[in-house]
Amino acid sequence: MSIYEYQARSVDGAIVDLSVYRGQVLLIVNTASRCGYSRQFAGLQSLYDDYREHGLEVIGFPCNQFNDKEPGTGVEAQQYCEQNFGITFPLFEKVEVRGPAAHPLFQYLVEQAPFEGFDLQTERGRWMDQFLREQYPDLYSDDGVKWNFSKFLIDRDGHVRGRFEPTIEPADIGQAIRELL
Repeated sequence: MSIYEYQARSVDGAIVDLSVYRGQVLLIVNTASRCGYSRQFAGLQSLYDDYREHGLEVIGFPCNQFNDKEPGTGVEAQQYCEQNFGITFPLFEKVEVRGPAAHPLFQYLVEQAPFEGFDLQTERGRWMDQFLREQYPDLYSDDGVKWNFSKFLIDRDGHVRGRFEPTIEPADIGQAIRELL
């Protein structure tokens, strides 16, 4: 099985068979335009600009599950991100990424790349670890997506090759991307 077995709805409502990305390296990200991690849009755009001609596609899935940081529609999220962050990579329609209503793609992604914890050697990792344990222990307790800007790296055959938590900046996964390109 691979991500090519799944479909998602684009912001304009069209159903997209993810097999259209066959042969490309993908970075799938759950996004939220009003989140403190939204600064990562710049880094995601930079990766997209640097590696798109080599076969990288970045695709974002707006999500409002974490502190209501994506309150509008998918179209509104895309417009906001284009205007405020200059993104040119595609955003899909808003989805849920955890729980019983999680989009099947994200159910698959977390099955293939379980949560391995935050990097407690970094200040950001320690902060997020403590924040979730104290404020949202239910989010911490399973393999589900923990917060906005969880990133899943997919190889050219549609298989999950890495999971990068929100505390990992996009620039820090450049090497992993280059290895798959």
